[in-house]
Amino acid sequence: MSLEGADNILVQSSNVDLGDMFPEYAKANIRQVASKYFGHLIMASVHATRDGITYRCTVNIQMGALKVMSGEAKNKDLYAAFRAALQKTAKQLRRSKRELREDKAARTDKDMLLRDGNRAPARDEDNFRAAAE
Repeated sequence: MSLEGADNILVQSSNVDLGDMFPEYAKANIRQVASKYFGHLIMASVHATRDGITYRCTVNIQMGALKVMSGEAKNKDLYAAFRAALQKTAKQLRRSKRELREDKAARTDKDMLLRDGNRAPARDEDNFRAAAE
């Protein structure tokens, strides 16, 4: 799966010093989630801010032609807030993927076979031959 937008991951903060490790950690985790669900990352952004003693982290991910998925979480630890927000976003991606997968047409012939006990339905010509003999 190609991650074309792997360079389009923006990690920023308005009033928190993120250091060197957090942006790399965030990018690696976003790439992992993107490759797991659709693999065609258009854009992703992480925004961290400080609210008193807690951190608020917002994660936005856009995959392919889907709408932007967003998750937000608060925690006293910046990394925990990021993981919780990413889990919320991943849950939305998982549900979108399941919805797309279940949108396929159902195979009614297969369903009927399962209901009839795995035997093929009798054809009319077989019944005609049996009655003629």
